[in-house]
Amino acid sequence: MTREAAGYSIRASESKISRMELGRVSFKARDVADLLTLYGVTDEAEREPLLNLARESSIAGWWHSYGDVLPSWFQTYVGLEGAASRIDTYEVQFVHGLLQTEDYAHAVVASGHRRMPGDEIDRRVALRMERQKLLLQETAPHLRCVLDEAALRRPFGSREIMDEQLEHLAQLSERPNVTLQVVPFDLGGHPAESGAFTKLSFPEPEIPDVVYLEQLTGSLYLDKPEEVAEYTGVMDRLFNNSLSPAETRDRLLRIRQLA
Repeated sequence: MTREAAGYSIRASESKISRMELGRVSFKARDVADLLTLYGVTDEAEREPLLNLARESSIAGWWHSYGDVLPSWFQTYVGLEGAASRIDTYEVQFVHGLLQTEDYAHAVVASGHRRMPGDEIDRRVALRMERQKLLLQETAPHLRCVLDEAALRRPFGSREIMDEQLEHLAQLSERPNVTLQVVPFDLGGHPAESGAFTKLSFPEPEIPDVVYLEQLTGSLYLDKPEEVAEYTGVMDRLFNNSLSPAETRDRLLRIRQLA
């Protein structure tokens, strides 16, 4: 069947069908229903899941309520993060956002935005706390996080805030869907010389992995297989060279005792 014929069935042009197939426009439930009929999908058991997806796709994600403090380039990441089945991440400067305590998150945001009004800082912290609910869901992704030891020793906020954060990391590392490892100082140089990054993998096999790189005023999303493969190799070497999860908990305890 040609795109022109399909477009005619939903009172649209051939180019709209092309844009729909390429994911460049949103789907209306009516158009999906008409196309399903045209394509011979008439069994309600087959139609209804697809129609539900079409309806849900038009519902704004929960993060849109934080649009006043959420940069447009980060909205995409929050959506991808929520859809991922596995999150592999490496952090250098501070603890990853999904693992931060509220007080530590407040200290990090305030440190990076010294002229920001207090209420805006509170909103950004609230957004971060809302994101963390992802790890508690029944369909929670597996988070594999490698932290540079510098992130554990660099103080944000008071000594009490840092102690609470280190204890929080130790507790989270016991969760079955969280793997936490630390790159110790004594390892010396390591493969992640380019800095922090996150790789997101999804349950649908047809959706490619995405590597997220955050910058000061924007971000990059990489999905070309050859680029993703480079970061996958770096992440694998980080996991192999870092302290094991058990050794990481021991290191957290030692740092707390020295603080």
